[in-house]
Amino acid sequence: MKNILLALAVLFTSASVFAKGPEKLVAIKDAKGSDLGTIKIRAIKQGVELKLDLKDFSPGEHAMHFHQKHLCEGPDFKSAGGHFNPTAKKHGLENPEGSHAGDMLNFTVNEKGQVRATIVNKSVTLGEGDNSLLAGGGTSVVIHASADDMKTDPSGNSGDRVACGVIAK
Repeated sequence: MKNILLALAVLFTSASVFAKGPEKLVAIKDAKGSDLGTIKIRAIKQGVELKLDLKDFSPGEHAMHFHQKHLCEGPDFKSAGGHFNPTAKKHGLENPEGSHAGDMLNFTVNEKGQVRATIVNKSVTLGEGDNSLLAGGGTSVVIHASADDMKTDPSGNSGDRVACGVIAK
């Protein structure tokens, strides 16, 4: 009996070490509906991890934010609403008054128009509660034409919305 209990303890411990949190695979499209790749969003201990696998973007730095609605209607993606901001903060990771939950670091697209990168957002979840990306039916992730300056309200002077993907339950 002792050996069985020990074996079960090892089995459950091993399973919990390798267990993954919830995840969402988000298809990213441009204003014409063309496929630009995917972003895999995975729950981590605090927040979410985004794995970007994107193509056909202009080289250089781009901003990316979570937006409040789970809509991505072109050509301007205004249907996505403003930044996901359940705690009514100001914009920008460098803002001393706190930032929108949907604010994230910029990412860099290489000279071939591709990006493979990992970004972490510690302010949102894929679980329950006000800061859940799935609250109210979902949210979206929007990619902008330019980099975010990390301080200017409401969107960091990040330029036009050039791509979007829906995050739904």
